[in-house]
Amino acid sequence: MDLGFNGKVALVAASSGGLGYATALQLATEGSKVMLTSRSEERLASAAEKIISQSGNTNVAYQVADVSSKDDIGRLCDTVEKTYGGVDILITNAGGPPPGNFESVQEQDWELGFQLSLMSVVRLVQGALPHMKQQRFGRIVHFTSSSIKQPIDNLILSNTFRTAIAGLGKSLAIELAPFNILVNTLGPGRIATDRVAYLDRTAAERQGLDLAEVIRRSEGNIPLGRYGDPEEFASIAAFLASPRNGYVTGQSILVDGGMIRSL
Repeated sequence: MDLGFNGKVALVAASSGGLGYATALQLATEGSKVMLTSRSEERLASAAEKIISQSGNTNVAYQVADVSSKDDIGRLCDTVEKTYGGVDILITNAGGPPPGNFESVQEQDWELGFQLSLMSVVRLVQGALPHMKQQRFGRIVHFTSSSIKQPIDNLILSNTFRTAIAGLGKSLAIELAPFNILVNTLGPGRIATDRVAYLDRTAAERQGLDLAEVIRRSEGNIPLGRYGDPEEFASIAAFLASPRNGYVTGQSILVDGGMIRSL
């Protein structure tokens, strides 16, 4: 299926690895011009080189930015405008806030989670929106977590702020529909990324279990019986971000192998 990107400009946050990288690679392969961003220039340079090599698309650039920083996001959006003319497709994404339960996290953890998880999304949308509204086209996909449907133990910060993003996405979908700007939220379940590996190690230490046992139990809660591949998640993200998607907006979609059982 031709998703119709045809040189559309995609800004993919937190894209030097994990789900962001997999999605950036998919978008580049489909013909988008892609702007990568993360905090590490070394990792970004490596990611850009690999994406160009694997996709055959040379329209891949990067800008170092900490998405929890208002100033960094401002510079990032300026760079996209100068390089490509503006953002047609926005993928919001950020590393998760620190794990912990309500009594273990500190005041500074709440502030970090707020800036990293929620305000990064607000500011990225603010930066991308003028161009999208002017051209009356845009696609926004928020990466969150399966916790938007069911809280995850020991992730009080993520549970709180990811759910707020889902609410923001639904509201934006209604407000921006007259401008042909479609907004959706994707919640990954247990996808094989560095973040999930870190959470598994943390769970093993907290519960006094072998890492292999933690993974076995997690896989036992997934009807498909395994962790997902980042590429499987990226394929869904690419469709929602594409011009081919003309009628799906305001949705919170889980990519979790059936792990969350609620309707």
